Amino acid sequence: MRPTMRRSTEPRRRWAAVLGITALVVTGGGLLGGPAQAAATASVAVDFPTHCIPPPIAGIPPIDGTTTAQITVDDATPQVGDTVAVTYTVVVPAASNPVDLALPADIMTPTGKVTLGGAQSGDVTVAGPKKNPPVPGKGAFPSFSMTGTFTVTAPGTITLSPGDYNIHTSYIMELDTPCTVTGPPAPVSETVVATGGGQVNERAVQLSAASGQAGDEVTVTGTKFTPGAGITVAGRDGDAQTGDTTTATADGSGAFTARLAVSDPDTTGIVAYEGGAWDAEKGAGPLAYTVTGGGETPDRSQQLTTTVRAGTLSMTQAGDSVQLSGVDFGRGGASTGDLRTVTVEDFRGGPAGWSLTGKVTDFKGPGGARISADALGWTPSCATKPGSPSTCAAGSAGAVGSAGATLASTPDGAATGGEFTVDAGLSLDVPAFTGAGSYAGVLTLTLT
Repeated sequence: MRPTMRRSTEPRRRWAAVLGITALVVTGGGLLGGPAQAAATASVAVDFPTHCIPPPIAGIPPIDGTTTAQITVDDATPQVGDTVAVTYTVVVPAASNPVDLALPADIMTPTGKVTLGGAQSGDVTVAGPKKNPPVPGKGAFPSFSMTGTFTVTAPGTITLSPGDYNIHTSYIMELDTPCTVTGPPAPVSETVVATGGGQVNERAVQLSAASGQAGDEVTVTGTKFTPGAGITVAGRDGDAQTGDTTTATADGSGAFTARLAVSDPDTTGIVAYEGGAWDAEKGAGPLAYTVTGGGETPDRSQQLTTTVRAGTLSMTQAGDSVQLSGVDFGRGGASTGDLRTVTVEDFRGGPAGWSLTGKVTDFKGPGGARISADALGWTPSCATKPGSPSTCAAGSAGAVGSAGATLASTPDGAATGGEFTVDAGLSLDVPAFTGAGSYAGVLTLTLT
């Protein structure tokens, strides 16, 4: 018994490094401002103690200083359901240039959070542009502003307090100096009074970080979406969607977690929504996000780039014929053998998995005698080469037939690909008293 197989596929000095450091030097100490009254209606600047951690390369221990900051909003009397724009201005950072050499303009990117209290709780993610004047040696760092938005979900008095912030610098190297509020929350800087409104979209998202270098992943979590709904998580540049997208599915409580790789330098915010396109009634965000880095090449430096080319999905097989064991006339039984090993290479990249299927013709013998295609069964097996992003799964044991069956597959996923070897034990059930002679069928394998 011989089935024939076919296939179908388609040297830098120390001083240079120091230039990139924005480690913090204390400019003041102690808590100067007291908590604002909950009924305050005008924005005020507040002082609060701050604990800052300089980049390790600076060789400076953590610093406890004072930050002066002010929160403002575009609407201090919103209705429930309205979106309020928030500006967090660090008037006096708890920092100064730690080195004698001047730092150039436009190397600092700030991000942070504003803490909500009163009728509504949570954090508002804020981010600022990469824009600063030159900083002289040992000079004070300049003031900077960050912006973000939040949706009003409850009537009443909502307080806004400055939260943690981070100064990222892109000069010679990428460095961060995170500053946290000591004994949070900080004093209230702004108060809004919300009144009742229409139906509220309570969908909400949070980001694990408000900035990252191009290509970094940010974890996006969402709540109060429709249970079981497909969710699109995407970057935004104003009202336009950028090329940074991923998908997730809301669980039974309407929550989801997704990891979004942000590569587009135009991405300034992140949204999540149900359906095929942005809908403010079925989405949340945008939350401010800043892509740091950006490929600047400092003086006396060379930027190195490379390209990883996507490949193809392909398969090869160790041979194109299998000789099955013989059976006796009058007794019949199992005519057995092994499929020639098939090697699958998935070098495409991207989210798609693959499926390898097979179908067989009837086995034709002498004088027009036939053995049905349904008499051929297989027991598949599949092995994955170490290091492959995907894991191969063997198909189910059973009949192949003319309708076909799955030999092996890999699932769709955030990152797929790899190398795989596929095998199968074959067994043709030959009826007793089948006419003597040689029988042959064709097993066709298809990779999609």
